[in-house]
Amino acid sequence: MTARAAMLARRSRARVLDERAPDRAELLELLAIAGTVADHGALAPWRIIELRGDDRVALGRAIAEAAGAPGERSEKPLLAPLLLAVVASRRPSPKVPAWEQDATAAGVAHALALLLDEAGWGVMWRTGGAVRSEPVRRLHGLGDAEELLGWLYVGAPDPAAPPRPRTPVGVADRLSRLP
Repeated sequence: MTARAAMLARRSRARVLDERAPDRAELLELLAIAGTVADHGALAPWRIIELRGDDRVALGRAIAEAAGAPGERSEKPLLAPLLLAVVASRRPSPKVPAWEQDATAAGVAHALALLLDEAGWGVMWRTGGAVRSEPVRRLHGLGDAEELLGWLYVGAPDPAAPPRPRTPVGVADRLSRLP
């Protein structure tokens, strides 16, 4: 499959993932490919944290705490058997600003989502208000120079629930010349 075909075929698979998910060996293989995205200075300013099983329950508790409901639990992390937390892990650099390092981490996440989709897995990138909250930061063990960009929810898509067709983006007004 070409990159063009993969991008045109990709769809978020909301709420239609069963309990099957890629194993660690498959993730490592796909991540090695995704890690080849543009990376000024070759800093590799990113990391991925895999959450499975009870890790998702702990995340649900941290999300509830961030929402002001300690002792409760959000069910959102249970929508997929595997969550991949995408972390921008910024490195000190006089040449590469933080925003550019964040862009590299986002690029890795997008490439990984495309690769997982191409491998037959259902994938959706989720964010939300809790992403930058202290309880969620603490759960993920983020350092001072790290930011959580969201989670890739991964699982086997339900063949009885095909993805919705994508609405094309109008691009003519998004491509311009200097004024």
